[in-house]
Amino acid sequence: MRIGLVVDSACDLPSHYLQEHAISLLPIAVRIGDTTLVDRRDEAATLEFLHAHVAERGHEAQTTPFPVQEIHDLFLQRLVIDYDHVFCMTIARSRSGIYDNATQASYAILNDYRPVRAAAGYDTPFALRVIDTQNLFAAQGVAAVEAVRLRAAGEGPPKIRARLEHLALHTHGYMVPPDLYYLRNRARAKGDRSVSLLSAALGSALDIKPVLHCNRGETGPVAKIKGYEPAVRRLFEHVAARVEAGDLLTPTLCVSYGGELSALRLLPGYEALREACAARGVEWFESVMSLTGMVNVGKGAVVVGFAAEGQKFEG
Repeated sequence: MRIGLVVDSACDLPSHYLQEHAISLLPIAVRIGDTTLVDRRDEAATLEFLHAHVAERGHEAQTTPFPVQEIHDLFLQRLVIDYDHVFCMTIARSRSGIYDNATQASYAILNDYRPVRAAAGYDTPFALRVIDTQNLFAAQGVAAVEAVRLRAAGEGPPKIRARLEHLALHTHGYMVPPDLYYLRNRARAKGDRSVSLLSAALGSALDIKPVLHCNRGETGPVAKIKGYEPAVRRLFEHVAARVEAGDLLTPTLCVSYGGELSALRLLPGYEALREACAARGVEWFESVMSLTGMVNVGKGAVVVGFAAEGQKFEG
């Protein structure tokens, strides 16, 4: 059976990995003022746009998920011919409309695919499953990498579906944002009151940085640490300890950064975490954060994603 994989452009994995494993992309449109860029995970274009716009006006950006009709057309024009079963893995439903759009489109796709496949010489059924990864950015990549592994091992759709849905419950995304004012202004622009002006002002005045944790679609702080680099170091140390303890459910660690990867590699704790992954046979994926991610959390944000049961962050 030919199994296809689809992610949205907020899923932080290296572009070459997506291309090598034929992972299709649902783009997200990002508009700041009169400038619009379709986020297709082009790292060079993302960095150029970042330096030109995001630092100044990124919190004003409007992000638009791939529309229902365009998802429908993408599948009927290509995916229902190229594959027999497709898994579409999206950013957390609690944070974006992409899951709902893909689900709505799936109903029409399953009604309309038969003549398209018949014209291409296929008389077998087509199936589509939309999976809510219940996480964000680098943490979305954990499910996609596992889907690639299972497909390569020859596993069928029922096992892949069960595994991805299980991982969604146990995937952890951690983030250190460098600028609480940016995060607060961005949240306010989206109508999200989770970051108050007072907490942003206090955090900036005292140089306190939160370590944010996302699991099962819910995001909140698990630690508050003085200084951006000490916060990143503590995050990397926490993840390294889980890797060394053999806690990970998949041999995968995904890291993304809101800027040049050369800057990420200079952050304290980075090398120790890489060494822990190498020693334990955990595959390391690092990428420039998507434009979608950067306009939502700010330049310089660090995100780490992995799957493990339970979580306790020692701040």
